[in-house]
Amino acid sequence: MKKRMRNYIIRLFKTPELWLAIFIAVLPAQGSIFAQYQLPPPDFGESYSLPTLTHPEPPSGWINTLDIALLAVGLGLAAWLILKRRSRRGVLLLSIGALAYFGFYRQGCICPIGAIQNVALSLADSDYMVSLGVLAFFFLPLIAALLFGRVFCGGVCPIGAIQDLVLLWPKKVPRKLDRILGYLPYVYLAAAVYFAIWGLHFTVGETETVVGRRFLICEWDPFVGLFRIAGSFHMLAIGAAFILGGMFIGRPYCRWLCPYGGILSILSRFAWKNVRITPDKELDCGLCAEACPYGAIVNNRADRGSCLACARCYDSCPLHSKHGTGLVTITEGSGRDESMTARG
Repeated sequence: MKKRMRNYIIRLFKTPELWLAIFIAVLPAQGSIFAQYQLPPPDFGESYSLPTLTHPEPPSGWINTLDIALLAVGLGLAAWLILKRRSRRGVLLLSIGALAYFGFYRQGCICPIGAIQNVALSLADSDYMVSLGVLAFFFLPLIAALLFGRVFCGGVCPIGAIQDLVLLWPKKVPRKLDRILGYLPYVYLAAAVYFAIWGLHFTVGETETVVGRRFLICEWDPFVGLFRIAGSFHMLAIGAAFILGGMFIGRPYCRWLCPYGGILSILSRFAWKNVRITPDKELDCGLCAEACPYGAIVNNRADRGSCLACARCYDSCPLHSKHGTGLVTITEGSGRDESMTARG
């Protein structure tokens, strides 16, 4: 175990992409990220009603500490349930708890997705400072992704949880279309960071258009209105559209729009441990690919970048399913021709 961990750390720190990302992130920091938030938040636009919790610092220290503690415990519990216990039911219960607390109780404002903008702006502007609480929410899921894959998406993210719960009649999305749409989170991430740091200034003829710094992720969060059961009509309509679409398409926001999910997808490719459907023996029966509603099973293996660690594939696997109605007998070398003996 220690040797494997040591080899993983050596391999990780030999990765040039990791050092490049660290260099880019740390270079403009100028020590500002360790101070408290001082300036008013950027202009979110007239259509956005600024909630109290949009301010990065929660109303009291104990709430901040509780949020961080629950996030850390949730990430650890998710990793244990997904990689050790391999329990879909446990992951489902954990995600319901995360939805109840981080979604409806904390109203969707205490999350690492929106923290992208706060951290990006603090790195570019030394006058804009964020709290350690915001940094903890931004970095803890990233660290977890480097260790265990996208366990935040699978068991702790309230946005992922609400989409997972409404998925009733999953339909497959063509892989080519899925791959094309998979680039959108990175486009959204670039736009969100750009607007958070610089805003938009351009001139057409004699007309000058100036759009100040804006937090696009917060302004266009389709689920925050549902978590608060309040908001503008168009944002509630967008949220309702995602919920309705999510009844047929697995987690459309997570897969094709979430900018934080894009970052997690990159980091999870270097994860120390990640989801393996059958760690002791691969059956190549294809049942896991048929059961995965997110297109994350490639060649009967969980793809490190796109796997959302929902643990649905465990229930479909003949070696690990505990809830099926049949007793499965595996024939060596049979591929997809497993023999299944009915249980009385």
